[in-house]
Amino acid sequence: MLRPYLGNIGHVSVIIAFVAALVSTYAYWQASRPQVLANQKDGNQWIKFARGAFYVHTIAVFAICASLLSIIFNHYFEYHYAWDNSSWSLPLGYAISCFWQDQEGSFLLWMFWNVVLGVLLINTTLKKAKNVGIEAPTMTIFALVQVFLASMILGVVLWGEFKIGSSPFLTLKESMPNIPIWKTNPNFIPKDGNGLNPLLQNYWMVIHPPTLFLGFAMTLVPFAFCIAGLWKKQYTEWIKPALPWTLMAAVVLGTGIMMGGIWAYETLNFGGYWNWDPVENAVYVPWLILVGSFHTMLMAKKSSTALKYTIILVIAQFVLIIYSTFLARSGILGNASVHSFTDLGLSGQLLIYLLTFIVFSVVLAAFRWKYLPQDATEVSTYSREFWVFTGVLMLCLAGFQVIVTTSIPVYNKIAEVFGGKLNMALPTNQVEHFTQFQMWFFVAITSLSGVAQFFWWKRIQKDSLSKLLNPLIYSLLASALAITFAKVNDWKYIILLTAALFSIAANGSILLDILKGKFKVAGGAITHIGLALMLIGIMFSSGYSKVVSLNFSGAKIFTNESDNKENALLWLNRPTELSEFSFTYKGQFVDVRNVPGYIEKKYILPVPGSNYKGIAGADVVDGDKTFYKRGDTLEFEGENTYFQVEYTDKNGKHFNLYPRVQDNEKMGTVLSPDIKKFWNKDIYAFVSGPPVAEDERDWSRPEEFTVAVGDTFFINDYVAILENVEGVREVDGIQLGEGDAAARASVKVLDRNVSIRMRPVFAIRNREVWSKPEVNNEMGLRLQLAKIDPVSGKFSFTVSRGQREFIVLKATEKPHINLLWFGFLLIIIGITLATIRRFRIVGAE
Repeated sequence: MLRPYLGNIGHVSVIIAFVAALVSTYAYWQASRPQVLANQKDGNQWIKFARGAFYVHTIAVFAICASLLSIIFNHYFEYHYAWDNSSWSLPLGYAISCFWQDQEGSFLLWMFWNVVLGVLLINTTLKKAKNVGIEAPTMTIFALVQVFLASMILGVVLWGEFKIGSSPFLTLKESMPNIPIWKTNPNFIPKDGNGLNPLLQNYWMVIHPPTLFLGFAMTLVPFAFCIAGLWKKQYTEWIKPALPWTLMAAVVLGTGIMMGGIWAYETLNFGGYWNWDPVENAVYVPWLILVGSFHTMLMAKKSSTALKYTIILVIAQFVLIIYSTFLARSGILGNASVHSFTDLGLSGQLLIYLLTFIVFSVVLAAFRWKYLPQDATEVSTYSREFWVFTGVLMLCLAGFQVIVTTSIPVYNKIAEVFGGKLNMALPTNQVEHFTQFQMWFFVAITSLSGVAQFFWWKRIQKDSLSKLLNPLIYSLLASALAITFAKVNDWKYIILLTAALFSIAANGSILLDILKGKFKVAGGAITHIGLALMLIGIMFSSGYSKVVSLNFSGAKIFTNESDNKENALLWLNRPTELSEFSFTYKGQFVDVRNVPGYIEKKYILPVPGSNYKGIAGADVVDGDKTFYKRGDTLEFEGENTYFQVEYTDKNGKHFNLYPRVQDNEKMGTVLSPDIKKFWNKDIYAFVSGPPVAEDERDWSRPEEFTVAVGDTFFINDYVAILENVEGVREVDGIQLGEGDAAARASVKVLDRNVSIRMRPVFAIRNREVWSKPEVNNEMGLRLQLAKIDPVSGKFSFTVSRGQREFIVLKATEKPHINLLWFGFLLIIIGITLATIRRFRIVGAE
């Protein structure tokens, strides 16, 4: 049954949201005009009307979100968005992720956060502002941004070919009108959808995109305040209300970026948390600029130089956010990024969006530049402003280096537009390229953060620079110890380590003094210590990681020699000594929903035609609790196979890891790692070569053996003994009827120090002979009880040989990676403390 009403509600809500945003923009612009402000009555009416329009826009955005979520959650696959992104097999958490998997949903998520922030601004900061005229110009910018975002999901076609936006509420018939099925079945609805991108089936992807887009939305707040201040010639008044929002934007956007890094670390198999992917870079750069902007904001009221820095940086960070959106969604990156979307025909709109705010903000800033306050004296080398400016400059240079390289596809495209051909390419080894620059920028930034704190708190003056000697001596001593005991032997890392430890010593000294007074002003010192710890964690986990799955067997697994050395061949249930560990591959497992841990795959029989339902081949038990009885139907993650690998160290301690392989019709095979965390390191492992599927295995021609109970026979290198044959009344959970008979043989197979038992079954059911072979993957054997001779007491077996089951594993040790996570946590805590303090200052006035 077709359900057009939800799509119609969604379409109408998008149009209402677009029109209401336009009306709100116009009304707020009218309220900003000097002629209107001169008449308080007219000004209040325009403000009231503009707010009403923005609230209507807000309600419409909520209605759009509710419509799309209803289509996804209810599996209405007649809609293209639900069919393309979701499926019946997805649990609720991952079904939520379907909302933002495609471009339309991500634009909608951005719009949602913008309206939430807009309503909060109207009723908090703007309502309490002493300057009553600040709301209109600020919200004009807010509403205008919403006009552009709403246009991205408008999905309106004008004049035959001209299309504005891409609607998430198109039906399959509307989006794919040429499919032959519509001729035979106009009301066709698929039984299931394509499912969610397997890379997004991770709990971090449930919280990372909303956090990241909230960060995107928050960058609009300082930008809107800045433009409003320039517009109304209130050059410094906008800074105080904007500062806490800028700090909060840095917290949220930074958290979103780090969540993405953790997701990559846990889901992708490149062995790290940051790969300098172009889309990653495009979000990282505005965050750097955002961090720089709140540092200069702290001094902007007293320093014209800081004010000018601030205006440039606040405009730049928002423009760069739009630019990152253009890079990710215009299709311009092509195959350069694993994160980029395909072009939905929105690249022209995105370009207009980008150019509008670049031109508008740059022209406005240039026009007002000569009216900005001027400093009476130059900034002294011994002032706190100088050291903060220097640190901010390093942040900007770091961002500039990244964005210049990341934009290479843009340069090529621009050249094509003008008939040229650049053929520039992104670096082959992007990690090495960016790291060699970024490391030195952050050595400088970290060192400067220690010096700047001393000047900021006026601990030193021109004649008292010697006060920096104590932190310097402490850091040199600590570096010497770390170099000795942690074996840091690369000169580049020695410099980085020394700079980071100096920052910890200097900021720690300041922090101790602050804690004696007021903890609420300790945000800066805590943040800088976090940055230093983070750099140390990056240095150790990246520069001193080591492969612990070194292949000493000489097996040629890969054509590349380095891959052969770093990937171990593990046979099923056969311990393999590698480096500091013994590795044992224990078999394939699946994740049964609502059951803790994993269940062996062989005990779950998939239901034909369903990729998430199965029949329990045995009782599913955890401790004393039975979750499913044998024969029960259960739900499991059918695409995911987990490979249990047991690690045993030299002291006999062992643990299990479950690296995952996902087979997805849409994405192919996706390999994901599993990670064992220790206080001082991580063991990071993934299956680089999964076993051959059962239905793809090649078996030898069957050999026949006729033996009696107790006889021994030889299967190539294996010794087999027929121990027993007994009658049974049940086969695969099915009770035999009257006149039926079955026998199960017990065959012991020996291979060196390993023995297994195989139990093939021979049955007569409904006067038909039925012989079920048993497969043992550890030995690579398929054994079938083919005949029983009751006169001679002999039993005939057919035996086929196949490849023993194995996996290829790569395991890496990443030392001191917890310093990275802990350091970033301190950064977030430090900036959050500063945010709370600034909000309290604004609220108290």
